[in-house]
Amino acid sequence: MSDLSTLSLAALILAAFVAGWVDAVVGGGGLIQLPALLIGLPSSTPPAMILGTNKISSFCGTATSSLTYALRIPLDWRTVAPLVVASAVGAAVGASLARLLPREAFTPIVLIALIGVGLYVWRRPQLGMASVRKHVGRRHYGLTAVIGLVVGAYDGFLGPGTGSFFVILLVAVIGYGFLEASAMAKIANLITNLSAIVVFGLSGSVIWTLGLLMGAANLVGGYLGARTAISRGNSFVRKIFLVVLFGLIIKLAYDVAVQLAG
Repeated sequence: MSDLSTLSLAALILAAFVAGWVDAVVGGGGLIQLPALLIGLPSSTPPAMILGTNKISSFCGTATSSLTYALRIPLDWRTVAPLVVASAVGAAVGASLARLLPREAFTPIVLIALIGVGLYVWRRPQLGMASVRKHVGRRHYGLTAVIGLVVGAYDGFLGPGTGSFFVILLVAVIGYGFLEASAMAKIANLITNLSAIVVFGLSGSVIWTLGLLMGAANLVGGYLGARTAISRGNSFVRKIFLVVLFGLIIKLAYDVAVQLAG
């Protein structure tokens, strides 16, 4: 903290606010907040400390938006339960795999998946405009758990776009509208963030003062973002989803280009 100028601190707090708003609407706030931390913190800052501080801030905003959604959007908690439990298990598995497998091998795969998701949503303007369950009974809950396990593992292993993956799978596979899917995605993402905080916190990889200051800004952004999404409805969330997805594609395409050039 002592190495940060007042301007840099203000810029990081502003980035956290904007990230909280975006993340509450459709996920993908990490596109804004994590790069801001990479630029704003001294180059000598360990990567794990940057990631740990980012998770503290993200957790604050996600907790607020999750609560806002839960109070204002009727949710089927019997569906939320398997999603959340499986997400926690998946995140733990993903974090373990992250130590064994080269992450760079997965970036091109994720990029291709995001492009496919973007085209899928763009070509189906009515997708996610209303909640119409595609499955019932055990199949419904089983598929929800699979989504939690897969996306949770991805979050533990790599991370970018976790909220967006939760949303699109809950919309396309289960049949939820974008608004209800975003609400469930926030709750699941809250659990994966908490798991990461425990790991980073125990290893001392968190700048607590900065993380909490950014967390306060992320919290306000998350609250306002959730209220905006609820008031504007599925169509608005779909549009923001496509914008965030495009940003993710650009970011990962850049990463792949740098990787190939190196």
